[in-house]
Amino acid sequence: MEKKLIIVGTAHVLQKSVEDVKAVIENEKPEAVAVELCPARYRALMGERDEVKVTEILRRGDFFLILIQLLLGYFQRKIGEEMNTKPGEEMLEAIKKAREIDADVLLIDRDITITFKRLWQQMSFWEKLKFIYYIFRGSFAEDIEAEEILKEDVIDLLVREFRKISPKAAKVLIDERDEFMAYNLLRAMERYNKVVAVVGAGHKKGIREAMQRGVPDPAKLVEVKQGKALKWIGIAFVAVILGFFLATALFATELLSKVFLYWFLITGITAALGALFARAHPLSVISAFLCAWLTSLNPFIAAGWISGAVEAWIRKPTMKDVEDVFKTSSLREMLNNKFFRVILVAALTNLACSIGTIYAGYYIVTNFGVDVAKEIAEKLPYL
Repeated sequence: MEKKLIIVGTAHVLQKSVEDVKAVIENEKPEAVAVELCPARYRALMGERDEVKVTEILRRGDFFLILIQLLLGYFQRKIGEEMNTKPGEEMLEAIKKAREIDADVLLIDRDITITFKRLWQQMSFWEKLKFIYYIFRGSFAEDIEAEEILKEDVIDLLVREFRKISPKAAKVLIDERDEFMAYNLLRAMERYNKVVAVVGAGHKKGIREAMQRGVPDPAKLVEVKQGKALKWIGIAFVAVILGFFLATALFATELLSKVFLYWFLITGITAALGALFARAHPLSVISAFLCAWLTSLNPFIAAGWISGAVEAWIRKPTMKDVEDVFKTSSLREMLNNKFFRVILVAALTNLACSIGTIYAGYYIVTNFGVDVAKEIAEKLPYL
């Protein structure tokens, strides 16, 4: 029997896409329906939420990844409301129709956590800063016309703007996923004679091209580096600063208190400003200020962990808050969500503290380094 694959390109926020999916599945009656979902997104779409522990997120340091997912999800919901439909409704329709005709449902997309971890790794420090700035401005969602959405997936529209900030990261969100889904569809065609695939319109061409050239085992597409190189760079930076403090303590004791004061104030003030920008509770702001000098010298703990933990202790987010954050329809509503606030406080405290650490190191070495070197040179002959 001849094999047949029908790829339906959809816009995740248009009612027309829902109708197209319904019509194709009813007419073709495939043996399997493949959807652009991973297990986690499938469960979320079906109303099943995995238990989320804020303390575990803070311990793993995943707050930036969670923050990106929540904000992108918000923009998608915002556009969906303008188009009078719910994001993912065409996927729900595909699953519903598949079950009606007793067809298998195939989840062909890469795990969303892996996608965002690879995305975060691709961006440089300054790209991350620009990304956070633009996403908070909401510039990605501005001036999007219905005609444009008919041509592309909403996320693809965001990525099109994002390519200006980080082309490599756009490759992670689109090109890699095209290859991953193409691989899964090729495997599906070995098992079934007729398959309907429902994917974002922006992925359709890339998937077709990937299938034509053939996709090897996509093991490389699910690899997540542990960031050892970056970790060692951080440790080396901290070692230099600690060495400077030690040299100051041994050979220029009169400068030590001044050097420490600048380190304490610069790192503390920047971390506190990050927490303050996230509208943190005063106790969270104070904790960010007081712990930043120490956490900035310790590569194994971050200021955001502490300010986020204090914020969580004060606000006590529940699973209902986690569920509600995925239903928010305005930025104000999202900012008032307890779970989102904790994640935002942790992320921005950490980001601000990182900036403060770099600046504090630069300021201290450039303003006091010569004096310390002079003190060492003068005192070494007597030791």
